[in-house]
Amino acid sequence: MFTSVLMIEKPLTSVDVEFVTTLHGDEGVSFIVLMQPRGDQADVLLRAIDDVAMGELKEAAREGDEPEGKAARVPAEQALEYSLQSLRAAGCEAVGQVVEDHPLTKMKAVVEEAEADEVIVLTAPHYVEEFFHRDWASRARHKVGVPVLKLFAHSEADGQAEGRAEGRADGQE
Repeated sequence: MFTSVLMIEKPLTSVDVEFVTTLHGDEGVSFIVLMQPRGDQADVLLRAIDDVAMGELKEAAREGDEPEGKAARVPAEQALEYSLQSLRAAGCEAVGQVVEDHPLTKMKAVVEEAEADEVIVLTAPHYVEEFFHRDWASRARHKVGVPVLKLFAHSEADGQAEGRAEGRADGQE
């Protein structure tokens, strides 16, 4: 059984589930999902800049309306449960938890405890953080000791079964 630690920031879409569950062909996969709710680590200004860069001006204007900190806990728990159910429905083992403090420290501990084979960071593009290598995947590559794969999450509106990956699967930059 192949064990993947999957870091997400929103519920998995059906396209995301199909993509992550088929990465290793017919080999069985077990997922440990870490759901990072919105909070201090994701600055509103940086998210708004990312929205503008992607041409999503309406999203940029709504950034201040999104729950943050403790108010984001309940939506994060619901997103995690939905994602776990989706992975299980696809035939995978899946457990998970909401992570609020020090997500990379928690990720490293989970990788070590579970003896995970890889980390998958599945998020929306964060252009400013990626440019400065301050995004989760870039930072995790230097911390977790297993290959880190960065994938861009889909929205249900995407309607496409193609994922975009960045980085090298061997964990090197």
